[in-house]
Amino acid sequence: MTKTIAIAGKGGTGKTTVSSLLAQWLSRYGTVLAVDADPAANLHMTLGMALETTVGNIREDMLEEVKHGTFRAGISKQDYLELKIYESIVEGEKIDLLAIGRPEGPGCYCAANNMLRGYLDRLHRNYDYLVIDNEAGMEHISRQTTRDVDFLILVSDPTIRGLSTAARMRDLIYELRTSVGQVVLIVNRVQGELPPAVQEAIDEHGLQLLGILPNHTPIQGFDAEGRPLVELPEEDPLRGRIIEMAKELGLP
Repeated sequence: MTKTIAIAGKGGTGKTTVSSLLAQWLSRYGTVLAVDADPAANLHMTLGMALETTVGNIREDMLEEVKHGTFRAGISKQDYLELKIYESIVEGEKIDLLAIGRPEGPGCYCAANNMLRGYLDRLHRNYDYLVIDNEAGMEHISRQTTRDVDFLILVSDPTIRGLSTAARMRDLIYELRTSVGQVVLIVNRVQGELPPAVQEAIDEHGLQLLGILPNHTPIQGFDAEGRPLVELPEEDPLRGRIIEMAKELGLP
């Protein structure tokens, strides 16, 4: 049965770093579908994978053809979407990648999104693990593209604003129909120990702290050079800490 892990938090907190290193770790124990649900779509770069198109582009192209009466005969919209999304999956050795891409434009997307939802529900069952790198607003989850989440990992920087955003996201997902197992918090870019004010905010919001990640200088160099984070050495402390936290969750 597929284990679904969603990573969320405000922008710039390191969600993609956590997503890519977690996906790589899980790929040692099974097949992984990594879903980039951020319109910026940079998960592929941290995984060292090429990206040619996104689900958003496929949906827009289909709707444009329907609007202008040029949609091809002999194939249903559902079958067309499934075929094109299947073709858009970037295949790796143990990790496949699917990018959601840009959000909806001004048109009507209900029917298209319902078809997408049904296909993605079926698609992820082919994998042992589904890792979702969410955009800051959690649109991917709020649209119910993914309905069941085993682990929601909230990533924050060591600021009151970041923790408040994480708490709002935790509350939002419980307001939706999405089924959630465990909700945990990772505080990233910590110098030394957590400041007392940050620990107090965590306690006040009732967030479950899984662990902290250090302010990691090598990551900045990788980002500046455009190198994939999966090339971090095996002994890298950031990689090691993410593996430790995954094990604390019972993963794999």
